[in-house]
Amino acid sequence: MGRSTFEGPVLAGDTRFGELRNVGYVDLIQSGNLLLTNVTANTANYGGASGQFVDSNGIPNAIGIVYTPSTAFPPTVQTIPADTATNWYRGFVAYIPTGSRIVNMLVDVHALVTITGTLTSQTVYVSNNYTAAAGTPTYGATGAISAVGRQSLSAFTATQLGNQQASSTDIITTNGQPNISQVVFTIAIVGTSVTAITAGQYIFTVQYTQADGNIGTTTAYPFGNFD
Repeated sequence: MGRSTFEGPVLAGDTRFGELRNVGYVDLIQSGNLLLTNVTANTANYGGASGQFVDSNGIPNAIGIVYTPSTAFPPTVQTIPADTATNWYRGFVAYIPTGSRIVNMLVDVHALVTITGTLTSQTVYVSNNYTAAAGTPTYGATGAISAVGRQSLSAFTATQLGNQQASSTDIITTNGQPNISQVVFTIAIVGTSVTAITAGQYIFTVQYTQADGNIGTTTAYPFGNFD
């Protein structure tokens, strides 16, 4: 089995030019499988720990770095709140090309979170940064989760729908490297007298297309330079 890795948008079709050009974007995905009782980084299904999220670059899961969205360099690492008696946060971060169109955000619950203590709610927020419980996420959120299976995202606001059309610039780079968007899935676990997570497994997937900056417009170069 072969594998190819390269930079740039992926387009496919069988008519490259002309009025009946049928080239379309290829959807891309990044995903993470988090077993919340696994607190050993760099092992299969690592689920994060107090103050630690997981990223999609580790093989297996590694500690993820969530940056504070900014248009300044260098980027600043965002502090994920440590566990308390009332709020525990776990999550997953994916880095995608700036300006990507987010097609879908999947939240699959393989096992519900259970805790030592009294559980009030478990909710997932999808944003360009860590999102606190009851916060306003950039891209969307579930309601309070009460059953295993694929979760429905709450009705999107006009702002959230607009944000999904072109992901934000969150991480500035240098030396000619492209800037980056980050998509952060935050599990907000709310309760009382919380001392431990005893079960819970979440599978997160972000589906997106990378914009093609070479197509241009009907009035601006490089119109017609499709490939």
